[in-house]
Amino acid sequence: MKASSTSGAGPVRFAHRSEAEFARILDFYGIRWEYEPRSFPLRWDDRGRITESFNPDFYLPDLDLYIELTTLKQSLVTEKNRKIRRLRELYPDVHLKIFYGRDYRQLLLKYGLRPAATAR
Repeated sequence: MKASSTSGAGPVRFAHRSEAEFARILDFYGIRWEYEPRSFPLRWDDRGRITESFNPDFYLPDLDLYIELTTLKQSLVTEKNRKIRRLRELYPDVHLKIFYGRDYRQLLLKYGLRPAATAR
């Protein structure tokens, strides 16, 4: 699914429909956003090569805020939470807001949208 970033980057191809729906809400309110603009290294091997990283879904430059949509199956949320804890340890100045499945569904209901059929 595609949407346009208000940062002027042009059409974006999202990994999941939930991300495109979220981008439409941001666009509606004129909130500038970037899609997966940065990768944060979390672990390195003994040679200094990155072995694990975290890529937040959105960055809102006017708010200096990263957004992660975690609308995945509950069984996968634990792993993502582990990565988020690690990100906060290594990058304490990075501002990150997580939208869990229930938060995301409430947001869609508030704006009269229906949830994506298969949440990521």
